Amino acid sequence: MFKDNLYQLRKMRSLTQEDIAEIAGVSRQAVAKWESGETVPDLEKCRLLAEAFGVSLDELANHKNSEDMGLGVPPKGKHIFGIVTVGDKGQIVIPARARKIFGIEPGDSLVILGDEGQGLAVIKSDDFINLAEAIRSLGNK
Repeated sequence: MFKDNLYQLRKMRSLTQEDIAEIAGVSRQAVAKWESGETVPDLEKCRLLAEAFGVSLDELANHKNSEDMGLGVPPKGKHIFGIVTVGDKGQIVIPARARKIFGIEPGDSLVILGDEGQGLAVIKSDDFINLAEAIRSLGNK
């Protein structure tokens, strides 16, 4: 997993093994060994790489392409939860992993926002109300 993620992230950003070596403070040969799976970097080097790529250390080390439909390691805080099917009444099932990450419980109210150019967004109604109140209070100052 690590070797594949490192290679993919490097290629996506059009970086060379020399570029990665400079970021991590190692030789190009060390990077080649990481990408071949012959060795793995120490934790500090992994942290530097994750930071440079803007991904979490966990995703750099453990991400599986099957989890995101083959799109690669997502940036920190970004997720692809998979595909859902819309029922005949417009209902969808929010994947369990998404519910866990965003603290969505049975009975919670959600607000669906839409932008014809950007798509749909889902936000917990309490969070939406808090955001609206914060914006309103800024306008009153």
